[in-house]
Amino acid sequence: MPRPRGADPLGGFRCRGGAVSEDFVRGATERLRPVTEFPEVLFERLLADGNVWPGCTVLDLHCGGSNVARGLALRGCELTGIDHSAPLLAQAAELDRHAGVVVKQWRARVENADFPAASFDAITAGQCWQACERPRTLALARGWLRHGGRLLIAQYEWLPLTGNVVQDSERLILGCNPGWTAHSSSGLHPLWLKEVAEAGFVDLRTWSQDLEVPCSHASWRKRVRASPAVAMLSDEARVQQLDVELMTMLASRHANEPMAVPYRLWVVSAATPGELA
Repeated sequence: MPRPRGADPLGGFRCRGGAVSEDFVRGATERLRPVTEFPEVLFERLLADGNVWPGCTVLDLHCGGSNVARGLALRGCELTGIDHSAPLLAQAAELDRHAGVVVKQWRARVENADFPAASFDAITAGQCWQACERPRTLALARGWLRHGGRLLIAQYEWLPLTGNVVQDSERLILGCNPGWTAHSSSGLHPLWLKEVAEAGFVDLRTWSQDLEVPCSHASWRKRVRASPAVAMLSDEARVQQLDVELMTMLASRHANEPMAVPYRLWVVSAATPGELA
């Protein structure tokens, strides 16, 4: 595996005192799944379209916060992951072990990493592109990819529609956090396409698919609590009040369980100049 300068290897991460317990694995899975676990259709489509294939080398950016690296490793790809968060890397490593796959981890900020040129067939960014320093990351990705290698950006977002549980929940979140600006999203990010093209990538392709995810009231409350708009709040009393309001709203407006919560999966695929994959 290529090693970036300025990064620490974290393969086989263990907490102090030995391997992390099965309870930790279950707890980590519970926390991560409602927010960042991409559906199987993502991996099926990436392989079917020839973006990745068994044996190809893939770098997953911000790998600790999603199941992209694990999903591709399960399908025979050779995965390297990079993330600056030690706790997220620890969780991901244990979940990978539980799934029976190995992802070579490096602890570093993507923007400060320095992998050798032409190291990877694909670079993936799942549910993290909005947090990247995009011009810098795009320049680095062009250098790290082989000719014709593909940059793959994936977003999986809840979808607020008139009168649905997502819209009703977003209204409550805004009451708790009026400065939140990421509400009412369509799950599509056209500005990213312009940035990717201007960075010199070619053969841009996009696709999306809407899915309905069964969700209990308890699971939805955890999902809202874990969302960035709520997780960033330091006032626990406000968060608890939001949860009470959410419970009341769910009981009165969306009483049937499980609820069908709409999500939109949106993917951008672009190639480095050269012979296209």
